[in-house]
Amino acid sequence: IEQPGVDTDAAWLKKGGKSRYGYKKHVITDSEGLILGVHTTSANVNEVANLAEVLAKVELSEGTTFYGDKGYKSAKNDELLRTKKLKNRILHKAKKNKPLTDIEKKFNKLCGKIRYKVERTFGSIKCWFFGGVARYKGLEKMHTQNIMESIAYNLYRSPAIIVSNAKK
Repeated sequence: IEQPGVDTDAAWLKKGGKSRYGYKKHVITDSEGLILGVHTTSANVNEVANLAEVLAKVELSEGTTFYGDKGYKSAKNDELLRTKKLKNRILHKAKKNKPLTDIEKKFNKLCGKIRYKVERTFGSIKCWFFGGVARYKGLEKMHTQNIMESIAYNLYRSPAIIVSNAKK
C-alpha cells in the first residue's frame, strides 16, 4: 500500500545511530573543490556499488589522482581505478578484527590533507544553499536539485579561487 505524499524513490538509511530518509549525493571535484560531476542515488545504496557510475559523469585523464572516501574502498573499485589508469587514493577502511596498520593510518592522514576540499564543498552547499534537504519528490528531480546546487556552488566559489590562484 502506497501512502499519499510519500516519495517512493527515496529510501531509509541508518548512519551514526540515526535513521534518515532520502537520497545520497556523490560528487567528483577538481583539486580546488569545484564540482565536476554529480550522481544521485537513494540513501540506502552503498557507495561501493556506485564508483563506476560516479566516474562516468566526468572524463578524467590517465594519471589523474582520485581521492575517495573509505565508503568506496573495495577490491573491485581498486581494479576499476587501475583499468582507468587513475592513481588510487581511496582511504583505507578497517575490517572486523583487522584494524588499520600504521602505514594505512599515515596514508589516510596524508590523503585527508587534500580530501578536506571535497568535504568543505558539502559543508558550504549545506550552509550557503541549505543543501542536504530534499525539496522535491523523485530521483530525477532530486538529481536536478543536486546539479543546481553544484552550479550555484561553483559560481559562488570561482571568483575566490581565481583571485587565490592569481596571488600565487
